[in-house]
Amino acid sequence: MNILIQLSHPAHFHLYKNVIRNLQANNHKVFIVIKTKDILEDLLKEANFPYYNILPVDKRNSKFDIFKQMLIKDFRILSFCIKNKIDLLSGSTPEVAQVGWLLRRFSVNTGEDDMAVVPAWAKAAGRFVQTILSPQVCDNGKLNVKSVKYNSYHELAYLHPNHFTPDRQIVEKYFPSEKPYFILRFAKLSAHHDKGIQGIKTEIAQKLIDILRPCGDIYITSERELEPQFEQYRIAINPLDMHHVMAFAQLYIGDSQTMAAEAGVLGVPFVRFNDFVGRIGYLRELEDFYKLGFGIKTNEVERLYSIVSEVITMPNRFEIFQQRRQKMLSEKIDYAKFLTWFIENYPKSKQKMKENPDFQYFIK
Repeated sequence: MNILIQLSHPAHFHLYKNVIRNLQANNHKVFIVIKTKDILEDLLKEANFPYYNILPVDKRNSKFDIFKQMLIKDFRILSFCIKNKIDLLSGSTPEVAQVGWLLRRFSVNTGEDDMAVVPAWAKAAGRFVQTILSPQVCDNGKLNVKSVKYNSYHELAYLHPNHFTPDRQIVEKYFPSEKPYFILRFAKLSAHHDKGIQGIKTEIAQKLIDILRPCGDIYITSERELEPQFEQYRIAINPLDMHHVMAFAQLYIGDSQTMAAEAGVLGVPFVRFNDFVGRIGYLRELEDFYKLGFGIKTNEVERLYSIVSEVITMPNRFEIFQQRRQKMLSEKIDYAKFLTWFIENYPKSKQKMKENPDFQYFIK
């Protein structure tokens, strides 16, 4: 087949990178289209993936700007699909659903956020969606009837042991890995679904550093501008190395979703502090069922400090969290393998999963 993959966020690169390689190995032709977003192009270049940037300037100052850019992307993807005789589109964007509907081509949307968290996406894509692939714990609301649920997470498409082995030598490129260290991540929280969402503020960051400093080194990666007192902790890490660095950390603390989940599936304790806590199914499962991390709301600042202090002084912490990780892995599937199979065999794969959801456990 000729397959179009639309990537609009660095996290989508990781989600699809092994799937793209699998599809190419099986003689499918894969076309990657993107918009400019953070480090997405850097990741593609590092991985030596050819791509087409259909929106080099991402200007979103208003709802009208967002709508206008969506229409531009629709038109450019539609033209691209016609020119390259695309058989199937996949990605996490409304455009995949919209263009697939317009051209009457197969389309597979991937998502892991509950629809209540991304209402703008549901409004833009809902009526056009053919199929949404999402974790079993994800609530797609009215779109559940168009959903196929699998027992895994996006992060297991690239951090499952089948695909990722932490390498301490990569960490050594940045700092001595034997000394205990902590990773702090500050997100921009500027996406359309982040409106009204708060995270780690200056005084909270300073208190966390005061708690952590006696127990190890502190490294901060940040999307937003840092206050001067935190610059000494900032570290620039090649995006393709970040998961190796995270895998050997004692603890991850941040106000973003994806990196918290990545830490969790690696067996690294995470503390997630923002207003999304309690609203996203797959993170609730990682936190409440598998006990791989902690979600703390922004009105629970004292609990944040207490949990961080408790985790860093926990006896046998590494062994406990790795045991919890192994339990999680024993119950989850390799999502890259599943997504590859689903795309290659679509739409028969959708019918198969509707008839027998347990078929996912037999995909090799």
